Order: sequence, then C-alpha cells, then structure tokens
Amino acid sequence: MSAASISHSGSAAPGLSVEDYSLYSNLSDDELLQLAIERSLTDTHCSNANTASNSRTTSSTTSTTSSAISRHQPESSTDPAARNTNQPRPKHPHNPTPTQTTAHYSSPNPPAEKPPDPKTFEGTISHFMTGSGKRMVAYRRPDGTLVFIAPEPEEEEEPLFKAISDGDVSRVKALMMHPGTNLMLPSKPGWLAIHQAAWFGQEICLKVLLSAQPGMINKRTDRGESALFIAVSKDRLRCVQVLLQSGADPDITNYDKETPLYKACERNNAAMVAVLLNHGMAVNTHCIHGCTALQEAVAQNNVEICEMLLKAGAKHNLTNKFGISPLFTAAQSGHLTTLRFLLKHGADINTQAADGATALFEAAKNGHEEIVEFLLSQNADANKPGKSGLLPLHVAARKGSDTIVSMLIPATSKARIRRTGISPLHLAAERNRDDVLETLIEAGFDVNAQLSEEWSKLYEDRRSTALYFAVISNNIDATQMLLAAGADPNMDMFKPLMVAARLGCIQTVTLLVKHGANINACIPTHPTTFPAVYMFSMKYLSMFKYLLDHGGHALSCFDCVYGSGPHPPIKTTRSQRDELRYRDSQLPESQSRRGVQFCEMISAPSISRWAGPIIDILLDYVGHVTLCSRLMEHLDSYSGWSIIKEKAAPPRPLLQLCRLKILKLVERHLVKKLPLPGGLIRFLQHQEAQFDNC
Repeated sequence: MSAASISHSGSAAPGLSVEDYSLYSNLSDDELLQLAIERSLTDTHCSNANTASNSRTTSSTTSTTSSAISRHQPESSTDPAARNTNQPRPKHPHNPTPTQTTAHYSSPNPPAEKPPDPKTFEGTISHFMTGSGKRMVAYRRPDGTLVFIAPEPEEEEEPLFKAISDGDVSRVKALMMHPGTNLMLPSKPGWLAIHQAAWFGQEICLKVLLSAQPGMINKRTDRGESALFIAVSKDRLRCVQVLLQSGADPDITNYDKETPLYKACERNNAAMVAVLLNHGMAVNTHCIHGCTALQEAVAQNNVEICEMLLKAGAKHNLTNKFGISPLFTAAQSGHLTTLRFLLKHGADINTQAADGATALFEAAKNGHEEIVEFLLSQNADANKPGKSGLLPLHVAARKGSDTIVSMLIPATSKARIRRTGISPLHLAAERNRDDVLETLIEAGFDVNAQLSEEWSKLYEDRRSTALYFAVISNNIDATQMLLAAGADPNMDMFKPLMVAARLGCIQTVTLLVKHGANINACIPTHPTTFPAVYMFSMKYLSMFKYLLDHGGHALSCFDCVYGSGPHPPIKTTRSQRDELRYRDSQLPESQSRRGVQFCEMISAPSISRWAGPIIDILLDYVGHVTLCSRLMEHLDSYSGWSIIKEKAAPPRPLLQLCRLKILKLVERHLVKKLPLPGGLIRFLQHQEAQFDNC
C-alpha cells in the first residue's frame, strides 16, 4: 500500500499520480457505488429542486463509477492490500430500499456534482485507492467536511501511442502522416513512440517509426532507458534485433549505469545475451554498485551465459564496490555449478572481499555445505580471517552448522585460532549450539580457553570462558558437557556459580559445586566480607542452605566493624556511598572495612523481609557469635523472630559445638563414611529433620 498523498489548494496538480489511502480505501466498487447512491437519496432536508439535483448527481456518479469499473487498469497499478472483511455489505446494492439508505457523512449536503478547481479550492485534496485498485480523489474543506468524491479522471492516451500498444500498424502509419504528429515529442517525461513500441514488443511498428525518424533510436526516457534497454528488460527479442540492426548503441546505460547486457543477464535470457554479444557489446561495464554482467549471470547460476561472457572477454577477477568478485557471489549464493565453472577458468579461490571475507568464509556463514566441501577439496585456505578476526570455523560454529564445523576442523590451525583471541567453543556456547559444542570438545579444543582482553572488553561482565557463556544462557546440557570435559568453574572474574545463583538455577549450582566451584569466592571489583554468592542466593533458602552444606563460610557473616554500636544509615546514592567510604577511611586500620558487610547487604529492601530465616539458617553453621546491632534490629522488627535471638544467645548447645568440631576435623564429603549411626550422620550433614525423627 503506497503512502498517503494529501495536497492543499494552490499546491496540488490535477494529474497527481501518487495514491493516497484514506477512509475509502477498504471499499469495493459496489460499496463505493452504494455510498454514492445513499448520499444522493437521503437528503431529507433539501427542497424538491435539490432532490432533483441530487438525482442528477447520483446518475452522474453512477455513470462515472460504472465506466471506471469497466476500464482496463494500467500495468503500473499496484495490488491493493486485503479488503476489510468487517465492512458491512448491503444485500441489494443497486436497488436500495428506504430502510437501507442511511448515509453518514460529515457534510449536511451530499458532495458536489462537479469537482472544484484545484487551483482555487481552499481545503485538502486527497488521492487514494480502493480495495479493488480504483484510483479515487476527495476534496475536503479545512474543517474536514466532504465536498467532492469520485474516481480520478483517467488521462486519455494519445492516439499514436494507443495504436502502437494495440499493434495497429496501418493506423500508426496514418497518424504519422498527420501534420501535427512529431515523433520526437514525448507523451510522458522522456517517453517517445519508439519506447512504447519496445515496451509492447511491436517490432513492425518499431520498423515503421525508425524508417520515419531514425534519429530517435538512442533517445532515453526520464530514467535513462533507451528503447533497446526497454526491449531487453521486457524480453522483446525481435525488437532487440530490429533496434540493433537499425544501429542502436548497445552500450547506453540507464541512470543506474546498467547496460542492456547487464539487464539481459539479470533476466536470465541466454538468447538475448547472445544477440547483444554478437553486436560487439562491452562486457566489463560496471553498474552503479560496481557489478558486471558476469557477476549478475553468476547470481542467476547460469553457466551458459557465463561461458558466453568469458568467450567475449569478460574478466572474472573484477569486483564490485564492496570488493566482491563473481566467485565470491557464487559461494555466497550457494551456486555450486557456476563456482566450479569459475575455478575451472582460473578464478582465485582465496580472493577476499573488502571486509576480508573469503568465499569459504561466506559459504560457511551461510551454511552451504556442498560449497564448503568443494572449496576445501580445492585447497581453499581455512585460516584467512575476516575483518572481525574470525575464521570460517568460528562463523560455522556460531551458525550451528555441525557438518561444516566437522569439515573445517582438520583444515584449521589451532594456533591460528588462538591468535584470534576467541575459541569456536565460546561462540557455540553463546548461541546454544550443543551439537557443535560436542563436536569441538571431541576434537580436542581447550574447554578452558579464555577470551583475549580485546574480546572480553566487549562484555560488561568481562566474561572469559565458554563455561560462563553456557551458564549465563541457562544451558544445563552445555554446562554439563563442558564440566565433564574438564572446564574450570573458577576462572572468570565474576564466577559462573554467582551467575547460576542469580538465575535461581539450583541444577546448575549443583553441577558447578560438584565440579569444584569456589563457594567462598569474592568479586574483585565489588569486595565483600562474606562469600559473594550469598548476595544472589539468599532469596532461595534451599539453595542458600545447599551452599552452606557444601563448604560455604558462615562465620564471616557475623563479623561487623561496628559491633553492638550504632551503624551508619544505609547509603543508596553515589555521593552518600563516597561519603561513607571517606568516613570509614578515618577508622584505625584494624577497624577499616574490607568491603560490603553482611549486615549491610541483608538490610537491602529486597532481602530484609527474609532476614530472620536467613540468620536462623546461618546460626546452624556457627558456634558462639555476637549479633551486631543492625542484625538485632532486624530480629526485633518481627515478634515471630524472637526465638532466633534466643538461639543466638550464648551458650550454644554442646551438640552444635561438637558438630562444628567434627566437621572441622573431617572433610564434608567423608562424613557419610564415619562409623556412626545414620541419625548422627544426618545431623552432621545438617539434616535436622531426619535427626529429630530417629
């Protein structure tokens, strides 16, 4: 659907060609006819004279609409959008009953019978198209009231041009003899009779015109198209032959610098190409984008045309303005036939585009398996990187083409991959290409390869391992594959375990902990006095307890430089945090803060509601501790948490102290092997519920 075109008085020309779609665009021809009839019959406020006038309006509108319906639509008409099926359709559009003729329009009077003069009309002139493709025009006053609506008057075609399109040679001859006929005078911008004949393929008319006025043979339209170019673009072979035999210049281009030969290749017309080449046409002319006829023939995968062009002197090493050669185009498009043909005739298999991409790189990026296989069989270099530094193997891994990855692995140097600063494993993990990831692991790629500093800086979290990519994508299968292959979960600055905890994925957390993830790690850029993973896991109490059960430090959560003294208010703005850091720097070194304290973190509004249960769980993993004043404030905020304060008060039960002592002497994974009753084993493992029931 074309854009709206609304003109105001004084600026609109009567022959405006741009269509505008307004409220009438969804109406069919029948509905428009019905609308015109209704508007002419429902003026109950007018006199008898006005009624008669309205009847004449209805008759005129009906006649205009009916004649417009019967006329043939021009080839340039665009197909309209789908009609609005919700529009009510009258049962008897041509014989409306009094109950059916209820019109609704903004003006109290029906539209005028004759259109206003566009030059003097004060208002808006809008052009639109109906659902069936009929062009309409509407005149409205500044307040929006409708003045006139009717089908646009169609321009009558000049008799000579009508005779040419109909192929009426005798009439063409008769009109040419008319004293007022000037064959060099265009009917439209730059459109001469010779162009009309070429467009409709009327070669006899073309001969007659050229015999009368041979000087117009190379005249061009307003788009720079010669009659020869038009004939080629419409596949009018006989007209092309007539024009060439009459001396038409085959090298005249349109304003996009496309030659008739280029257009013939675009049309995939071998016979047309042969005719043009037989008349000595230049074969290496570049279009406005730098493409040649050979490149267009390759894009069409037409070996016959390619062979004709090469015999006529076409060069296969010419590139367009993007540095793309015909060989590159064949690989990019997946055209194996023309690719074989070009290589057979000496095309450079490793030619690179302006961005450094090779034909192999482009074929791998687009997933063309046959092209990749063929190029590798012809010793294409798999170690040429693109402008981004990536190799064909990288882009194949990112694409997820497992077959192509398998073909590229033996042809790619692992040393060259290391120099790129990124492993195919990273890209496969980032895009969740599990099959490719498995293939790369089986091929021996280092699962602990890290991104170079340049690549790592592209990510705000400074990630570096493929494992991190898998965890942040919440891809459990990829995480399991990488860990099973020996991936180290502690190499990234922001640990994968923290990412999994933040995502709330207990399954990934379990996998990482079982494979040695450091539960007590901190974030260098955001130091804390307690394990940083607690910041992301305390909302999930079962996960929080799991981390404590498997070695998470609990005692550090009760360390506080303020103790039972007053705590400064929590700072939320940057300036307040800077002020707090300055004040802390004045404390003695022994009291200087080492980072965010647990009591500060638990005071965050999003976490403080769970303060009681969190402290309760932590107390099961420590001995004698003193709760700081901030933690006491939290426990005092809810009466149900008073029992937790009692639990923290010294002395701690001897059973709890014994448990801590045993766990300190025996590694946690060995506890279940101790020669103790099952109830005690469960107690040592902090499974109190089972212990109480034994």
